[in-house]
Amino acid sequence: MAKGILGTKIGMTQIFDEAGKLVPVTIVRCEPNVVLQKKTVETDGYEAVQLGYKDQRVSLANKPKLGHFAKSNTKPKRYVKEIAGQELGNFEVGQEIKVNIFEAGEPIDVTGTSKGKGFQGVIKRHNQSRGPMTHGSRYHRGPGSMGPIDPNHVRKGKNLPGQMGNETVTIQNLEIVKVDLERDLLLIKGNVPGPRRGLVMVRRAVKAEAIPPLDPAQYVTTQNTSSEEPVE
Repeated sequence: MAKGILGTKIGMTQIFDEAGKLVPVTIVRCEPNVVLQKKTVETDGYEAVQLGYKDQRVSLANKPKLGHFAKSNTKPKRYVKEIAGQELGNFEVGQEIKVNIFEAGEPIDVTGTSKGKGFQGVIKRHNQSRGPMTHGSRYHRGPGSMGPIDPNHVRKGKNLPGQMGNETVTIQNLEIVKVDLERDLLLIKGNVPGPRRGLVMVRRAVKAEAIPPLDPAQYVTTQNTSSEEPVE
């Protein structure tokens, strides 16, 4: 069963594991999520579970949203996200999902919004190298050539200065070090995308099916054993 929960990135710290090794971890607080809706192939064309996270003031929600939240008998939620690949039979509308759906040592994928860094040049944005700084090169941190004159415009995909960061980023195959059910905390090994107090989505890592090895016998060409000589 695919598992997922919404949470807030608190920050990073370090703990010692059972072997006495220092492990850097990211703390994610996952207050109980509420199942707002179950989407099926018959009604929506796909299967997913809609989750609500963090209570919102009633005055900030319009009537359509209030009616949607009333179906699950819950308060208005600030964040509403869908997680696909869930087994719908294991969830009910209005059910609360807590951090106990995970356990220590379980591989997970974490999705968040990266920090925005504003308008940046090609050296910082695309990891390009600068030109010589001396001997009159007159080329230091510029974007470089724009390509051929024809077709009189910059081709798509050209590495140029522009907005950097503030994008949806997913880090795969992280590991849960500890689950704190009393404080609704997940301690995740390594770093997690996004700033402090940023929204993240924690999902169980989906392992790809192993591809069976090829059978060499299937690719051995049979030799022509016929004694007949080709006709010229």
